[in-house]
Amino acid sequence: MVETSSDIKKILVGVDNSDDAQKAFRYAINRAKELNAQLQIVTVLEKHDMNVYQVLDDDFIHGRREDVESHVQGYIETAQKAGVQDVKGIISEGNPGETIVKDVIPKYQPDLLVIGSLDIKKPHKLFGSQAAHMAQNSPISVLVIR
Repeated sequence: MVETSSDIKKILVGVDNSDDAQKAFRYAINRAKELNAQLQIVTVLEKHDMNVYQVLDDDFIHGRREDVESHVQGYIETAQKAGVQDVKGIISEGNPGETIVKDVIPKYQPDLLVIGSLDIKKPHKLFGSQAAHMAQNSPISVLVIR
């Protein structure tokens, strides 16, 4: 079944620092305003990017999580200033593609997932590199932004 605009009440957007994710965020803001939909902003803390000592260090993890929380709060404020009425921030941990598909979508039940595509200009793995996995495995429609 193809969703119509009236079927979209919740939009989930994945954010990181890649250019494509920023474009996806701006697109999601505009769609949420147009549809008067809730905007759910998700970021995933990737523990596999840390070495074993960092993972075992509660202070390091706590510091990283605080940074991520501050980052998500900035996204929330940006969306609210842009005119989105209902904004929710979501922070999860794990592999971004798997976590969003298996944990975040079932828990928060969005109608549409908006993500950035792979940004091959960056030397390290980014959220957008998970786009193919999410598009193939998501139980909801996925819009990939370039």
